[in-house]
Amino acid sequence: MKSATTGWLNKVPQVTLSFWIIKILSTTVGETGADFLTVDAGFGVGPTSIGMGVFLAVALFWQMRTRALTPWIYWLTVVLVSIVGTQITDILTDILDVSLYASTAVFSILLAINFLVWYWVEHSLSIREIVTPRRELFYWVTVLCTFALGTAAGDLATEALGLGFTLGAVIFAALIAATLMAWRMGCSSVLTFWIAYILTRPFGASLGDLLTQAKTYGGLGMGATWTSAIFLCVIVMLVAVAQISVVKRKAAIQ
Repeated sequence: MKSATTGWLNKVPQVTLSFWIIKILSTTVGETGADFLTVDAGFGVGPTSIGMGVFLAVALFWQMRTRALTPWIYWLTVVLVSIVGTQITDILTDILDVSLYASTAVFSILLAINFLVWYWVEHSLSIREIVTPRRELFYWVTVLCTFALGTAAGDLATEALGLGFTLGAVIFAALIAATLMAWRMGCSSVLTFWIAYILTRPFGASLGDLLTQAKTYGGLGMGATWTSAIFLCVIVMLVAVAQISVVKRKAAIQ
């Protein structure tokens, strides 16, 4: 392991309140950003999916090339994963007419398989030591699966099951709170982290739909453009703070 990790530092952020805020905002931007590009900007599902897929590949390559956490590259990758994950589910549902029940089940199975293989190879699912390319690859495959699963599960709850955007957001928020309480009571930090990570995606998607959809459909009618812009500005500010902190720490060490 020493030879594999020489010169490497943990490639993912510490799990703090700021981490979860940016994560939820990123998931919401994934929902609203995908809607903006496909509908408001008029690019359509195909070109948007291809374009965002290319951007994600570039960002992920950039992220994998670094040897320590670079917040702005990391969170750029997360936002792009969020958009691509949304597009994958939308293509399955809207174009290929795959049932949300089926897509939710398939993504759940894929995520479970990824977790099993990750644990079998690395003997841990912890994100405290993402210090090798192989571990980071497992991490990003997991992230993509959680975003796709979260989108499908969120749409299943709010649309297919008829919960609506407001109730859906409340239910997923309550589940996240319950997960936090379980962690506080001594449950596995790795288990509760990944449960919360999965749940923030449907919560963010429900929140995004609640803010953007017209009032006649149960939303607040803010629109995808304004919602995406506001949330992106907040993300940029929080990531800028994180980036400055990393630069200061490096300067202090040197």
